[in-house]
Amino acid sequence: MSDHENNKMEQDEIIQIPINGTLDLHTFSPKDVKDLVPEYLEECKKFGITEVRIIHGKGIGVLREIVHSILDKHSDVISYEYGRSWGDTVAVLRKPEV
Repeated sequence: MSDHENNKMEQDEIIQIPINGTLDLHTFSPKDVKDLVPEYLEECKKFGITEVRIIHGKGIGVLREIVHSILDKHSDVISYEYGRSWGDTVAVLRKPEV
């Protein structure tokens, strides 16, 4: 198998993320965040989790801006604010309909 094929397989691997209300984005590429955050919010909603902490880090604010942009547009997000520091954001989701 060539190096290109190995790299492609590694990129296509599915990563299991625990659905516990905390999403740490440090291990993800910024290009993956635009799909990851909405999917994670949907999974939290399925599990009845209505408060989600998203750790984006402090840095220069690129991930924070991406996360906040996603939260601004997501129909299930009631509100959000900085969490324990300006390196994370806590979003409040609508309760799932029963």
